[in-house]
Amino acid sequence: MEDGPKHQGRRRQLAEQLEGKGIHDERVLDAIRKIPRHLFLDSSFEDFAYQDTAFPIAAGQTISQPFTVAFQTQALQLQPTDKVLEIGTGSGYQTAVLCELGVKVFSIERQHELFLFSSSMLKKLNYNYVGKFGDGYQGLPTYAPFDKIIVTAGAKQVPPALLRQLVVGGKMIIPVGVGSQKMLSIVKVSEKDYQVKKLGDFRFVPMLEEKE
Repeated sequence: MEDGPKHQGRRRQLAEQLEGKGIHDERVLDAIRKIPRHLFLDSSFEDFAYQDTAFPIAAGQTISQPFTVAFQTQALQLQPTDKVLEIGTGSGYQTAVLCELGVKVFSIERQHELFLFSSSMLKKLNYNYVGKFGDGYQGLPTYAPFDKIIVTAGAKQVPPALLRQLVVGGKMIIPVGVGSQKMLSIVKVSEKDYQVKKLGDFRFVPMLEEKE
């Protein structure tokens, strides 16, 4: 688990790039500077880990490009007291970013291989969060409600279970669509009313369908 001056220098450069692309939340930029992204990737990608690029990880999934991670995190407008649900732990990098912002993190992963990897890596890096293996479409009703929900895979539609698990006044950031997605910001105004904003076009791996 080497993390030397070379890696740290590359992270600083990456944070500068992201700032130039419109990431202005200093807490998010600090997280990018601090977290060793190369440890969340296959070692063969280590030399490229601090490029603003998505890479394949296990189980046919990807680790999102740093801009996407930073963009979604910034869009959540996290507060220190927030209770956050992440749908799609993946290799754990986005989870680490959320933890760095000091919120209470709950994360669910559908792929068992990734669940085991992320659990191990986040523990080694001393991040405290609640990780679960299960169906992201169903969320984590046992731990609901949540102040914020972040979805890190492309959903065909907004899962109703996730809307139910959001507090009134809470916000969900979710990419919706097939092929490419519209990033949506959904604020729960009341138990039946939602304010939806489109934040731009992105491309994610598909959010897996419900388990049989």
